[in-house]
Amino acid sequence: MTPKHLLSTLSLLALAACAGETIGSKVDEGGFGNSTMNNFLVQTGQISPVQMLGERFAREVPPTITFAFNSAQLSPEARAILDQQANFIRQFPEVRFRVYGHTDLVGSDAYNRRLGQRRAEAVVAYFATRGISRSRLEALVSFGETQPVIPTPGPEEQNRRTVTEVSGFVKRHPTVLDGKYAEIIYREYITSAVPAPTVVAGTAANEGGGAAAPAP
Repeated sequence: MTPKHLLSTLSLLALAACAGETIGSKVDEGGFGNSTMNNFLVQTGQISPVQMLGERFAREVPPTITFAFNSAQLSPEARAILDQQANFIRQFPEVRFRVYGHTDLVGSDAYNRRLGQRRAEAVVAYFATRGISRSRLEALVSFGETQPVIPTPGPEEQNRRTVTEVSGFVKRHPTVLDGKYAEIIYREYITSAVPAPTVVAGTAANEGGGAAAPAP
């Protein structure tokens, strides 16, 4: 290294020190290696694959839709959200889902449980029209009025809802993902990894940009 280059390097280090930063501080912000560690924890059973996929579902699509008062009819807005859910569900044919129905606190507990059931059934029926088998949906559960988002005795739209959640795997075996984690959970990345096209002998491009003549 020449004296000129050495002086430039020392100047850069001095500037970084004055700014209170170290070389490479912007490269690793504390998350480097998290993906590898997360995959290891899943494969060794320290993190539940069901829990992880459930968190991904809730993160990537809205899991909740709401209903009009005393109604189990799906609004256009609810259908749009269910379409997003259905698109996610179709990506993972190994996975089962459960739909929970909820109501607000107006009316009797018995009536509200029936109403919550009808709302959950409306969601399952809509999924069926989007090509999702009912066998992939767990037995419906209605919480009625027992789990309000907003605890108020009056009508409240946020309480009149269904929630779709990941519930398990079709094969009902805790190690269904053992050895196939990337294949199932990251299927879209596997599909996108298309090998580069193979160059056929005798058809490589010339240095000038044109195709070479086939070999005699």
